Amino acid sequence: MLETQLSEVPFFSMLSKKELAAVARQTDEIDVREGETVAREGDVGREFFVIVDGTAEVVRGADRIAELGPGDFFGEMALVGDDRRMATVRATKAMRVIVMTRQSFRDLDRSMPKVHATIVDAIEARRASSQPAPAG
Repeated sequence: MLETQLSEVPFFSMLSKKELAAVARQTDEIDVREGETVAREGDVGREFFVIVDGTAEVVRGADRIAELGPGDFFGEMALVGDDRRMATVRATKAMRVIVMTRQSFRDLDRSMPKVHATIVDAIEARRASSQPAPAG
C-alpha cells in the first residue's frame, strides 16, 4: 500500500516495485490532529511528508499560499540538505501522512545507492525549477 502511494510522488515514480518497497521500509505512517503544525517556517527540516488522508494549509509569513490534500507532499528538501522550512504547514483536517526522515533517507544511500542517487537527482531538479530566475 505504501508503495502505491509513494509511486504517485513524482520523484519516486521512476522507481521499480522492488525499489519502492525499499523506500517504503524507510518510512512511517503517522496521524496528525486537526490544527497541529507539521512544519514551521524557518525551522531546519528533517522530514519529508506525503499526505494520505486529510488536508493542510501552507502559510508563508501571514499569507496562506496553498491547500494540500491526499497525494500532495512537502518537505522534500529536508532529505538532501539542511535547508530551513520555507513555510508553515498546518493540518486543517486530521491527516494521515507518510514520513521519511533525513536519517532514513541516508540509510537508503547505504542499502541502495542507485535509488538514493536517482531520488536526489529528481529532488535537485525540482529545487532548480522552483528557484526564481536571477535578476538582470
